[in-house]
Amino acid sequence: MGSMKPVKTNKAEEPELEPLCCCEYIDRNGEKNHVAACLCDCQDLDEGCDRWITCKSVQPETCERIMDTISDRLRIPWLRGAKKVNISIIPPLVLLPVFLRVASWHFLLGGVVLTSLPVLALWYYYLTHRRKEQTLFFLSLGLFSLGYMYYVFLQEVVPKGRVGPTQLALLTCGLFLILLALYRAKKNPGYLRNPASNDRPLSSGQAECLTRKGQEKTKGFPGAESSGSLNNRTLKDEPKGSSRVLVGSPTKIKEDWCAKCQLVRPARAWHCRICGICVRRMDHHCVCCVGESNHQAFILALSIFLLTSAYGITLTLDTICRDRSVFTALFYCPGVYADYSSALSFTCVWYSVIITAGMAYIFLIQLINISYNVTEREVQQALRQKTGRRLLCGLIVDTGQYNRGFLRNWYQFSTLGAHPFHHPAEDIV
Repeated sequence: MGSMKPVKTNKAEEPELEPLCCCEYIDRNGEKNHVAACLCDCQDLDEGCDRWITCKSVQPETCERIMDTISDRLRIPWLRGAKKVNISIIPPLVLLPVFLRVASWHFLLGGVVLTSLPVLALWYYYLTHRRKEQTLFFLSLGLFSLGYMYYVFLQEVVPKGRVGPTQLALLTCGLFLILLALYRAKKNPGYLRNPASNDRPLSSGQAECLTRKGQEKTKGFPGAESSGSLNNRTLKDEPKGSSRVLVGSPTKIKEDWCAKCQLVRPARAWHCRICGICVRRMDHHCVCCVGESNHQAFILALSIFLLTSAYGITLTLDTICRDRSVFTALFYCPGVYADYSSALSFTCVWYSVIITAGMAYIFLIQLINISYNVTEREVQQALRQKTGRRLLCGLIVDTGQYNRGFLRNWYQFSTLGAHPFHHPAEDIV
């Protein structure tokens, strides 16, 4: 038997990639670039500046390309290549301390700044929500607000001697509990995996990859925008062939097909248009997707934040406005702007009050929805379709589909994620 010669393959030799130094990176065009060259080759930026100088309007596409270029080149040196910095985390780190310190100069400036901050935040929210973009702006704003308020408390309030070690320890523990609850809420909310994929749970990197793929599919999918994430789940209004009912299923849960994720999702699951992934019992998307697996942690984070914030506000007002009740000191604290330290603390108190009031409203809505066993997504769908019972000027919306009474609703919420909940046959629409 003759010796067999190895078969040579005509496989093209791929060039080996050279290792990147700490300041090099691969840009969005797949080319090697350097951090020092961040200001080179900026035709779009030059064109935009020329039009701004000559008082000419800049096309939205040009602004978008400028922002994409800035976000791609904004990097910090790191081992094995420069790391990309999300540009949305920077504005809160810079603007919040500046605005609060300017607001502490005079009470009129404080009124203007503290009124404009929520308006700007809401404007940015609706802008990113409409464009279906993921952003770390609100997570950065929330975490930096917690850190900065705690820093001002330690620097300006504690040295005045009115806060004891036990009170400081309680406030610090509350802050750490908020961070722990937020960490748990940022985990997997209950992503639905494609049955064709393996059974391993999704990691954060895989979730981000699926997010990008889902958003790319959404752009090119015909009719994706018209279908939306708030689909009508009644048989008569759904597109032909888009939904199915598993007749042989013992739970008889209505399931529908998600063309974006290419999977069959169960009842109460929705496709998050921002994350680009379907989520079990999705409630809403704020700093993260809130679904079946992290809804309890989200409620826990809200409750701990409200208690800790109220306690910190009380301690601060008791220090800078002595011998006055909290409510009175909040609106009448004479001489507080005579000292810059007290003025800054008072401004931070009002900032905390505004944030706490907004979180308290969200917390109230969440408690109402849980009591009636509806998600925020189902409430928005009911308001659009003008279905369900509206109570207290729309503050309460009862769809009646999953409502089984106050105690049973809260029991179901307390067991979310522990085991699959089997809906009775009357839940099918």
